[in-house]
Amino acid sequence: MVIKTATFVKSSGKWQECPEPNMPEYAFIGRSNVGKSSLINAMMNHKDLAKTSGTPGKTQLINHFLVNESWYLTDLPGYGYAKVSKVIRKDFEKLITNYILNRRNLVNLFVLVDSRHSPQKIDLEFIQWCGESGVPFSIVFTKADKLKPNVALQNIENYKAELLKTWEDLPELYLTSAEKKEGCEEILHFIQKTNEFLANNSVSFDE
Repeated sequence: MVIKTATFVKSSGKWQECPEPNMPEYAFIGRSNVGKSSLINAMMNHKDLAKTSGTPGKTQLINHFLVNESWYLTDLPGYGYAKVSKVIRKDFEKLITNYILNRRNLVNLFVLVDSRHSPQKIDLEFIQWCGESGVPFSIVFTKADKLKPNVALQNIENYKAELLKTWEDLPELYLTSAEKKEGCEEILHFIQKTNEFLANNSVSFDE
């Protein structure tokens, strides 16, 4: 997929405030230091589209971007903040879950996981929740450039083994590096193919 245009649309503090759900939407989520904004910028070939920060948890709203005038890319707040109060964390979690469960044009949720670590409880719990809630999702392993290739692949195998304890089939998996733009084309290809399928089958998001 060639990215011709990628523009910021709006930030929303409630899922009801999001743009009209009239186009396919693909959302990105992960722990607050997983490299989400960097990956979005690499995919869109735009250095400052999604705001990056050295402070985890900077994304506190639902941020919508319109890509090629035909689909939405959504940057969601991270989950599992270590440095915010329980009240604020609960508000974030409510915002995220309400969006995911109620946004009718959400086609796929890309769950970002840091490839440098062994399976983390918080990621596994979120992935489990997605499955139990019937949310279509893929797992995106980030920061592959920070590891030797064999180490990154071994960490992914560890995740697969952990997930297969409770999952019969695994979702799509991607290994990415925002620094080297690895995996970006594969994700965009998936989005393009999905959009073509939706168009060919005249899928409507109207209620």
